[in-house]
Amino acid sequence: MLESRIRTQPPSRLYRRYGKPFITRPRPDPSMETHDLVGSLAGTLTTVSFIPQVIKTWRSRSASDISFGMFLLFSLGVLLWLFYGVSIHSTPIVLANGVTLVLSMSIIWMKFWFERHPR
Repeated sequence: MLESRIRTQPPSRLYRRYGKPFITRPRPDPSMETHDLVGSLAGTLTTVSFIPQVIKTWRSRSASDISFGMFLLFSLGVLLWLFYGVSIHSTPIVLANGVTLVLSMSIIWMKFWFERHPR
């Protein structure tokens, strides 16, 4: 199945002339570039969606409406996604989850800080 997705270059003159197999490099599959593009776009949108919450929490100096348990579980899930992205060498997964982890941990930090240091 994988071999059918990899397109190889036609045999060279060396193969025809000497009858030896000539190793060719597989051509990149254009659909893989599309997958990376879609992954990058999805990661960007989900990561950017946290920015308004971070700004609102910072400006209001209040995080009382934010569920600590939800953000803790979410951050642990994002951390696991980050480890997964590193293990499969996926740049879109690593970048999106790295930034998302920083944003979600900043919300957790602000929740603790603002509760301990009221206005």
